[in-house]
Amino acid sequence: MSVIGFHSSHEQVHPAQLLDAVRHAEQVGFTAAMCSDHFAPWNQRQGHSGFAWSWLGAALATTSLPFGAVNAPGQRYHPAIVAQAIATLDAMFPGRFWVALGSGEAMNEHITGDRWPRKSERDARLRECVEIIRALLAGEEVTHEGRVTVDRARLWTLPEQLPALIAPAVTVATARAGADWADGLVTINQPHEKLREMLAAYRDAGGRGTASLQVHLSYDPDEDKALALAHQEWKSNVFPPPLCWDLDSPEAFDQASAHVRPEHVAEAVRVSADLGQHAEWIAEYQELGFDAIYCHHVGVEQRGFLDAFGEHVLPQLDVDTPQPAVALQ
Repeated sequence: MSVIGFHSSHEQVHPAQLLDAVRHAEQVGFTAAMCSDHFAPWNQRQGHSGFAWSWLGAALATTSLPFGAVNAPGQRYHPAIVAQAIATLDAMFPGRFWVALGSGEAMNEHITGDRWPRKSERDARLRECVEIIRALLAGEEVTHEGRVTVDRARLWTLPEQLPALIAPAVTVATARAGADWADGLVTINQPHEKLREMLAAYRDAGGRGTASLQVHLSYDPDEDKALALAHQEWKSNVFPPPLCWDLDSPEAFDQASAHVRPEHVAEAVRVSADLGQHAEWIAEYQELGFDAIYCHHVGVEQRGFLDAFGEHVLPQLDVDTPQPAVALQ
């Protein structure tokens, strides 16, 4: 059994509409949610990028779902501010919030005007940030001099329990590297063999906690429309690292994806008009060993997808009840 959640894409949907969508997701049977945390959309057509932390407060207050968010501390966000945001949400909604902490993408981080570091430097900075965030969430006063600087920071409102800090990864190397600090792993849909390698790398290196998967999908009752929708919205998201880390604007992603064809997008997005096929794909991910699967319909309009999956897909799956999102001691 797996938790089946709804991914809320801030890059594509106005935050008010996205709030309506996540409420509707709970009504039709999704049992969890997660969201992105971008400053800019992946391409100019997507056209939105609301502030995730403002939205999360509203979403947690108006649903009973547990939520996660993907965040990149160290450049756009000072780690002490990330820790304060995590602590406040968990203080108000105990056990319902987790955060995945990654090394970031240039398209979001370049706004500070600081140079965009090489990946090894970003990974080292992330580890410093994780240590700082954990110490602050534990109630410690932190002073730190390194790739980030902290001067006598202390959180005055603390969470009841330490929330789970999750490692986001799209490569085997990143999954392995996160095993020694993370309370769980989250990745995106890729070929099954690659996902098996990532899970094995994380577990064999001592990785603990839940393994979660965000699945990009496109559904429409018309197969051609489902593929056209995926191509329109998600053709800028087919590039592997390091390109996807280093392009620095929606305009750059648009230029890079100008010649991406629909069949190429279908390699990264599960596209089908057949709801039974979507159920089979999700069941395959469950069998691979993922504890939570978050469905991301890449279209802007979410209501039709949610209704169809609530009526026809979720009943075909073994849907589990989420456990509190707390760090394993």
